[in-house]
Amino acid sequence: MTQAHSRALSLSALTALELAPPQMVQCAADAGYDFVGLRLLPATDHEVRHEIVGDTPLKRETLAVLKGTGMRVLDVEILRLKPDTDVASYKPMLETAAELGARYVLVAGNDPDKARTVDNLGKLCDLAAPLGLSPSVEPMPWTEVKNITQGARVVKASGKRNTGLIIDPLHFDRAASSLDELRALPREWFGYVQFCDAPAERPTDLDTLLFQARCERMIPGEGGIDLAGILRALPDHLPISIEVPTEQWAKTTPAVERARRLREATLAVVEQAYATI
Repeated sequence: MTQAHSRALSLSALTALELAPPQMVQCAADAGYDFVGLRLLPATDHEVRHEIVGDTPLKRETLAVLKGTGMRVLDVEILRLKPDTDVASYKPMLETAAELGARYVLVAGNDPDKARTVDNLGKLCDLAAPLGLSPSVEPMPWTEVKNITQGARVVKASGKRNTGLIIDPLHFDRAASSLDELRALPREWFGYVQFCDAPAERPTDLDTLLFQARCERMIPGEGGIDLAGILRALPDHLPISIEVPTEQWAKTTPAVERARRLREATLAVVEQAYATI
């Protein structure tokens, strides 16, 4: 049986998006996490952009807090592969990610041209390889890489060793992916797994789907997603990145308190998942 305490936990950027990167690092350290995830590039045009890429004061401050706390960076976000993406333009972000000590780079597929997506992922992996980074694809139902089957095709077709898939329980469930599909994929494709919960009933419209995903997820164990099944279908050594944005909760509760509660809830789910084997 795998003990819950053997799982490394990371605090995902989306869980406390109100924090700047140095604050995010400190929050993860104060809440007892092993890793932190940092958003170096905004996910949308409306999101705050932190001037952390390149030789900036914010990057130097982030590095200082990392050193002072001993916190490590698990992953950075977010690179989108779009029809007009110039992969070379992402090099400064990748270099900053490497300087921060990150292992993984979250990639979203936003290009309907699958061949171009594969080609651009390959170019991205070639840029990232000397930096020790793994650009990993996260399937999301509203992108052009909607589920793990489509994601697997892209990863396999790229032919690169430093790529893989990121499983997000909410996206996995909302795309109606199956545990059998997950078990069938190569184990080496998985470097970490995201973690959250959501209502069992799947949204029937895009607005609700996006709102749940970006604004109101649930504490692990309090929703209806089969988190234990997902955990058991993946390698049992994977770090868990806790990604639970909660706009309403965030209005009344400081990030560090939310992070501690999410950490405790996740460890309880992990413990229960393996206790029932």
